[in-house]
Amino acid sequence: MSTIHSITSDYLKLSDIQNLIIEGKFLKLSETAIKKVKKCRSYLDAKMADTNRPIYGINTGFGALHNVKISTDNLRILQENLVKSHACGIGDRVPHEIVKLMLFLKIQSLSYGHSGAQLKTVERLVDFYNHDILPVIYTQGSLGASGDLAPLAHLALPLIGEGEVVHKGKLFTGQEILDKFGWKKIELKSKEGLALLNGTQFMSAYGVWILLKAYKLSYLADLIGALSLDAFDGRTGPFNELIHLIRPHKGQLKTAKRITGFLEGSELMAQSKKHVQDPYSFRCMPQVHGASLDTLDFTRTTFETEINSVTDNPNIFVGDDEIISGGNFHGQPLALGLDYLSIALSELGNISERRTFQLVSGFRGLPTFLVSNPGLNSGFMIPQYTAASIVSQNKQLATPASVDSIVSSNGQEDHVSMGANAATKAKRVVDNLESILSIELLNASQALAFRKPLESSKFLESFVTLFRGDVPFVEEDRVLGSDIEKSIAFIQNLTIENEELFS
Repeated sequence: MSTIHSITSDYLKLSDIQNLIIEGKFLKLSETAIKKVKKCRSYLDAKMADTNRPIYGINTGFGALHNVKISTDNLRILQENLVKSHACGIGDRVPHEIVKLMLFLKIQSLSYGHSGAQLKTVERLVDFYNHDILPVIYTQGSLGASGDLAPLAHLALPLIGEGEVVHKGKLFTGQEILDKFGWKKIELKSKEGLALLNGTQFMSAYGVWILLKAYKLSYLADLIGALSLDAFDGRTGPFNELIHLIRPHKGQLKTAKRITGFLEGSELMAQSKKHVQDPYSFRCMPQVHGASLDTLDFTRTTFETEINSVTDNPNIFVGDDEIISGGNFHGQPLALGLDYLSIALSELGNISERRTFQLVSGFRGLPTFLVSNPGLNSGFMIPQYTAASIVSQNKQLATPASVDSIVSSNGQEDHVSMGANAATKAKRVVDNLESILSIELLNASQALAFRKPLESSKFLESFVTLFRGDVPFVEEDRVLGSDIEKSIAFIQNLTIENEELFS
């Protein structure tokens, strides 16, 4: 297995990034990428030496200052000033894993040769990635319109010896990290500040990270839902393929097939049932989970397109002898996708909590609150409260950010996507979903024990046995908050093959 990921123009898929992360690969610019970057920079240098006309962002000011011409002698200062002045992020720090994705996606975008970055600038970003030098970036400050200006400014600051980075758990100033590795600061040339700051890599990195987690949780929602169904003494009829073939939404078909496979060979499922129908939270899993899965697939297409794109401005087309100022930095596709994603993930949590509620309610021979001596023991009464609280918060977070806009840059940037806010909200939603499913798993595994000596399928029994290695059966009241934390950690540590997630 190769430990190197080569930066090329080959189409980059979500599964490729999953492998990059899991395998801890280092980055290397391909010869093709190097040629494209050098060719574009050489073209721009020649163009600047041969023209005196204003070209936005290259020899002019930025945003509302686009009409201010900058002298050739001040072009380097212009680019450095741009980076420093735009580093206005505040709030919480962006998680390290997302910062690393931002580095990767910025390198990828610059490698296409339409941005005018120097080769040494791109190579320094590769060095940062490979040495786990992670710039300190903040969650607030981007409107998701002229790209993610503030977050990307913080990403770029260490290139010029400014800002802060985290390396091996320690905080360094930008200059300290350059000194530690014996590197000189990058002398930014014309256009480079914009090449670094314009772009959607903050929104894109969040989106990729959320999608990778969301596909895993979508699979686990089906698995844990199947476990809950069996523990609840549910029926398999609603998962019969015949039903879904006459309403053949892709996600619906896949969810029904998954759940049927998880339950294959279950003694519980094979026994005769006194009831003729299950509540919607069980019976409609294919329709609800499947709709969310279809949303993941739609959003995945949006983000895979984005991470294979050039999103800074202006764009340089060497073969056409054109430098064109446009709007590829605008985050509207991502903002809409992230909002859609938040709604879909919120619904997975919503229906999960309803299954938890059914399990603790004393129905179908299960003890009230899933404990042997209810009254003296409160059992699993309050974990359902916790899940309900988180579900309600997700409903609030699912309110779209993309319907909002606000005028900036003195009216020049008069419509913005708010995609960065959509991104940080969506991350909270997917993290919350993980907790909600962990609580359902805690309840479902407890409920299953009360069905002995009958057993579930071999697959689900082995899954519960694995879970029991971390979270024992609850005989009497104990601090269940600790059990929830262990259940969350169990889910986080599970590895699921790409074929199961992205097929």
